[in-house]
Amino acid sequence: MLVLATIAVILVVIFDYTNGFSDAANIIATVIASRAMTPIQAVIVVAVFEFLGPILGGTAVANAIGKFIDVSPLPQSTAMIIVLCGIVGAISWNLLTWWFGIPSSSSHALVGGLVGATLVAAGAGYVKWGFDDLMHGKVDGVAKILVGLVLSPLIGFGLGWLLQKTMMRIFARAKPGVNKWFRRSQFVTSAFLAFSHGANDAQKSMGIITLVLVLSGQLATFAVPFWVILTCASAITLGILSGGWRIVRTVGFGIFKVRPLHALDTQLTAAAVISAASILGAPVSTTHVVSSSIMGIGTAERPKAVRWGKAQEILSTWIITIPGSAIVGVLCYLVSLIFYRG
Repeated sequence: MLVLATIAVILVVIFDYTNGFSDAANIIATVIASRAMTPIQAVIVVAVFEFLGPILGGTAVANAIGKFIDVSPLPQSTAMIIVLCGIVGAISWNLLTWWFGIPSSSSHALVGGLVGATLVAAGAGYVKWGFDDLMHGKVDGVAKILVGLVLSPLIGFGLGWLLQKTMMRIFARAKPGVNKWFRRSQFVTSAFLAFSHGANDAQKSMGIITLVLVLSGQLATFAVPFWVILTCASAITLGILSGGWRIVRTVGFGIFKVRPLHALDTQLTAAAVISAASILGAPVSTTHVVSSSIMGIGTAERPKAVRWGKAQEILSTWIITIPGSAIVGVLCYLVSLIFYRG
């Protein structure tokens, strides 16, 4: 169990790193596209606040992610292998979408990988779906995760549209020199976005590591240790520093031509939505929220200027992420089963 737990923790840390790696562009793209900072300045500002996010952001999201599957009744080895295969599925999907420069969702990938491995190994009864509870007004389990993942981009679009319309009215007669203020303000808004991203996304890995520790008998109850928080904060920050630069062009230039005001509004919108979700304990996709915020802001100003073809490409990626990562999780489990039997 100790060996399996160690391998699982290492894999989760790698997943956390790839999460930061693939999401770096989502946080930095608008800053670079609006020329508010140089790439080096952006990475430094983002990395500092990305590290602080998991440490100061609580554990509400970790509790949601760590409890939507319940494999504790299974034999320890089986339970650990399920978690391992789910993590491998999520990592594989992150790397695949990064390679092709497609914005994807690490949250979707993690959920898909774990659900796929659990379904094929133990059955649907070991997944806490939460749909019955949802009908009675209680949001829990997979339903809670899906509600957050589905609603957050819609809220991001609407809030981005509203904020852009408001700012356009306030600064309708402003001189071009106001762009200098918009650029300087992004030192604050990009830090806010980085903090909110770290607080939400790193907690997903914190939840899985805590689940591994409980399943392996290292912890008696589900409570995130501080060393887990520190480890996940470090891993996601290193991922941000490495940067998935392939996606910068897609997010910063491929959806809408981002100027200083658009960048400022995007960062404010995305940070507000992600922070609210973290407080409520709902994991969300930074990719979804940032991309939809840009679309809402672009629609508020010039709907025809929004590259809806690129938006459609991103949307299709969102739709296939959960089943795609679930299939990878299933394949990983089948391979591990053959190896175990052999």
